[in-house]
Amino acid sequence: MKIRGVGRLRRAARWVRNKFTPDALILLYHRVSELPSDPQLLSVRPQYFAEHLEVLQKTCHPMPLQQFVRVTRNGNLPRRTVVVTFDDGYADNLHNAKSLLEYHEIPATVFVTTGYVGHKRELWWDELDRLLLQPGTVPETLHLSVNGRKYKWALGKASHYSKEDFERHRGWNVLTKNDPSPRQELYRSLCRLLQPLPGEERSKVLDELITRTGVDTMVRSTHRTLSLNELVEMANGRLVEVGAHTVTHSLLSALPTAVQRSEIQSSKVRLEEILSRPVTSFSYPYGSWSDYTRQTVAITRDAGFDCACSNYADTVWQGTDPFQLPRVVVRDWDGETFTQWLEGWFRG
Repeated sequence: MKIRGVGRLRRAARWVRNKFTPDALILLYHRVSELPSDPQLLSVRPQYFAEHLEVLQKTCHPMPLQQFVRVTRNGNLPRRTVVVTFDDGYADNLHNAKSLLEYHEIPATVFVTTGYVGHKRELWWDELDRLLLQPGTVPETLHLSVNGRKYKWALGKASHYSKEDFERHRGWNVLTKNDPSPRQELYRSLCRLLQPLPGEERSKVLDELITRTGVDTMVRSTHRTLSLNELVEMANGRLVEVGAHTVTHSLLSALPTAVQRSEIQSSKVRLEEILSRPVTSFSYPYGSWSDYTRQTVAITRDAGFDCACSNYADTVWQGTDPFQLPRVVVRDWDGETFTQWLEGWFRG
């Protein structure tokens, strides 16, 4: 149930807090790339990302995440402090983002889903996009078994999706209220069904979907994740920290304790094996309040991490739990729009 006025109360509380304590933001990016379509709204164009960094360099105090955590604990946080982070571990973080970060001398943390490193498979939401939202032909009626239940979707004429259809609907995304065709409706429906599944179960459903649609399994160059060598290159230098983001990008709150522990600890161990250095930062997949639990936080702390990032929008202040650091998602905005959005947060 939505309680009227709560949003205004929260904004007022944030304004009071920010007026008397230093305000800081952790920014959440995913990709730096120009894509023909972006149904999850994860990508920022390289030219826009460069404009964002220029704004941060001129108007803010960029800081590495680990230093930020230490300073926050000590209570000496400079005003307008900003931390840049990336989730998932896309290859474009290296090829498009890192050089821009280095040019502007702005540090960042890249949280990597270790099960996809060097894996010849796209992240699951991208695989759904490739199977359902790209031009091609699939069966008119699609049958799938998901988590022990059988589902059926009737696509009808939408079983054939032409290049013209793709161009017409390429601007659609999951925040759009209406679905222009049964393809988008099916994509949205499968996203809801697959998100809470353990990684292995999710892969089984995707394998079945690949078999039933007959779409090839080739990974698109535009959507691939970091290879082993690229991950090492990503971590080279002084500006980019690599953090853990679980093994399979699973919804931790939906998993048993033992599986949560394996997802969290194994991602840390794997990254430390690859990089030959401690990995002390973590981010919860999806990251909203309902996507992890107090138990998840305790497991993360016990695994040896120093901090963990969430994905609920708020500023950071001295009393913020370092294992539930809020972040604000950045969209594909030009520099002027980004500036206005940034000022809105700092003004409260």
